[in-house]
Amino acid sequence: MTERPEQLNNQAIHFANNGNYNDAISCFKRAIVLDSENYLLWYNLGITYRDMGDLNNAHDSFVKAIKIAPNNEDAIEALATCCLQLKHLDEAEHFSLIGLDTNEMNPHFWNLMGVINFQRENYKEAANFFEQALFLNPYFENSLINLRDTYEELGNTNGVQECQKKLDEIK
Repeated sequence: MTERPEQLNNQAIHFANNGNYNDAISCFKRAIVLDSENYLLWYNLGITYRDMGDLNNAHDSFVKAIKIAPNNEDAIEALATCCLQLKHLDEAEHFSLIGLDTNEMNPHFWNLMGVINFQRENYKEAANFFEQALFLNPYFENSLINLRDTYEELGNTNGVQECQKKLDEIK
């Protein structure tokens, strides 16, 4: 029986969902040998590495996915988030800005820019990014939490209370 990339991808996802990461990685790698220009295989490999805690290999896989599909928002966001987790703030910012260039209406990229600025202790800038994310999606829970924490750093007690009120409404 001939292996096909789609079958291997599905099998790998099944393995990964069951916590069998090494088997999943083996399937993804076999699929990539058959179709090395399939961004989804690289992206899913990156997700699997990320889920098992191997952020360096996740990063490399996401980079390959983006080289194949440079406008794929999911891959860009995954790479930017991975860079953030690796504490590579300049690289996280670079890919978040690419994401915003790709789709400025995606609140996830605005949120990522807020997190990067919060990490750099640029709280006013962080607040602006979180506010933009919430303008695009008023019920984006991560941005509400992040904005609340940023307002706390800025001493904006009214802002903290407003964010908490919205968080209580959506729970």
